[in-house]
Amino acid sequence: MADEWTVLLITYDQMEAEILKDILESGDIPVELRSAKVSPYPVNVGRMGEVKVMIRETDRAEAEEVLRRFREDPAAPERGIES
Repeated sequence: MADEWTVLLITYDQMEAEILKDILESGDIPVELRSAKVSPYPVNVGRMGEVKVMIRETDRAEAEEVLRRFREDPAAPERGIES
């Protein structure tokens, strides 16, 4: 069951979720974004505003490292991926 999807983090900002997805995918980490939002309606109340950044459990350590390095130096995210 190690290949099951798991929540890496939760954000309430769709744009932030998309950016994090791009960063992780550039490091060959598959990502899914899951949300209860209904697209035409900007509902951000409680859990309906959540955007879950999902990864495979087997990628958790690498994903956390990529995000840690990105947060340390957002101007050079490729260094977090290449190392």
